[in-house]
Amino acid sequence: MKMTKMNSRNLLLGLVLTGAVSFANAQTTQTDSTAATAATTTTVQATGNPTIDALKKKIAANPQDTESLAKLAGAYQDASDWTNAIATWKKISALLPDWAPSYYSQAYAYQSAKDDANAKLAYEKYIATVKPEEVEQNKKNLAYAYFYVAFSEQQSNRDKAKEHIAKSLQYDPSNQEALKLSQTLNS
Repeated sequence: MKMTKMNSRNLLLGLVLTGAVSFANAQTTQTDSTAATAATTTTVQATGNPTIDALKKKIAANPQDTESLAKLAGAYQDASDWTNAIATWKKISALLPDWAPSYYSQAYAYQSAKDDANAKLAYEKYIATVKPEEVEQNKKNLAYAYFYVAFSEQQSNRDKAKEHIAKSLQYDPSNQEALKLSQTLNS
């Protein structure tokens, strides 16, 4: 049930390369100018990580720069700073509530921080947010999200767990862990 950092990095890299993050940046909405002004006047504290520090300065100048926010969240994940990774992914979700990858990344960060309840909620939000036209490109992540929810539900709601594991296997029939869980649930 262990998920690698590479999966999240590949997702972010793929989005950056395809311009999805830039597209997402274009989809942001304007916020209260007072809040934006307050954010730009906030002092950025140095972390000792030059990548994080540079991104924080860039975001202080433009708090709605979702591309830089995504890079910052990824940098926090690389540094295993799950608290700041989660907070940054939440900022992105607030700016882009229909952008499913932010919820998947939140779930990954929660899971890495050993916060299973919030990881499950974030995976469920990811599942609900993936648009029908995005399913094909998100099959592996959807498979994992459904698997995680099924695994979480196996003790408390066996029927729901069975539904989710069936969806997981629909998206990735070769996942051995999902196959084992399915056998356990259906025996």
